[in-house]
Amino acid sequence: MEYENTQLGIPKSTEKSVKYQNILLMLPVLLIILAELLLFSGKMQYSIWVHVFVLIGLAMATVYTGDTYLFKPYQALMLLPLLRLVNISMPIFFDMTLYLYIFIYTPLIIPVYIIAVHQGFTFEQLGFTFKYWKLIIPVSVIIGFTIALGEYYLIHAGTLIPDLSFWNILKLSVVMIIFIGLIEELIFRSILQTRLEESMGMFSGLIVASILFGVLHSGYGTFYEMLFVSLAGLIMGYIFQKTRSLPLIALTHGMVNIFLFGLIPLLGPTLGLV
Repeated sequence: MEYENTQLGIPKSTEKSVKYQNILLMLPVLLIILAELLLFSGKMQYSIWVHVFVLIGLAMATVYTGDTYLFKPYQALMLLPLLRLVNISMPIFFDMTLYLYIFIYTPLIIPVYIIAVHQGFTFEQLGFTFKYWKLIIPVSVIIGFTIALGEYYLIHAGTLIPDLSFWNILKLSVVMIIFIGLIEELIFRSILQTRLEESMGMFSGLIVASILFGVLHSGYGTFYEMLFVSLAGLIMGYIFQKTRSLPLIALTHGMVNIFLFGLIPLLGPTLGLV
């Protein structure tokens, strides 16, 4: 057998195989990024076609490949075009935009559950642990507020609730923490980041998952927003790497949105934040 490095004893054939697998893994990642950039540039129809193509291609690949290096992350990546296509195609049932998120994210529970069960995820791998329960509230509030304030300066988000009454804050919190925070973190961190880390390594898996998290926010219409959300994804992904705590990052994600789409727009002018 030929060796690339006689000192390390790394087979050339193995090295070439890994490079080939990396190319095959990065291909759908790049296509998903392309689809989101098309959406960002206003070419929604082309974006939809690319997402459909990626979804079908990944589905077929998972049927015919026996390579677990590709099979598991391919299944995880399928959740991203699904998320975008459900988002785009969901009809508006209510005047209040907040309720729309319930109909967008609830159907995603089904593919998330199927993939988690089919791939044999344990509760520990998914991050269902309260090991750091003392840190969950203070850390999520501090990091959530910091990220939300920075993001608000970029996109000047409007409020999703008319006022800060108890019931409006409660509705905002339930939607942002349970429907968006929990489900998005299950997709991007618990499933996708975990599988990318296993296939690409801890650092590369974290970076790729964070970039995908950022570009999936292309709908806000600014390039700086995608960069900022990628950075936010990097922070939350790193926290997940170190704690493997889904409650911590789900609540952090939820707090970002509570501050961004409720508290900062309504309280910011009074407190001198905006």
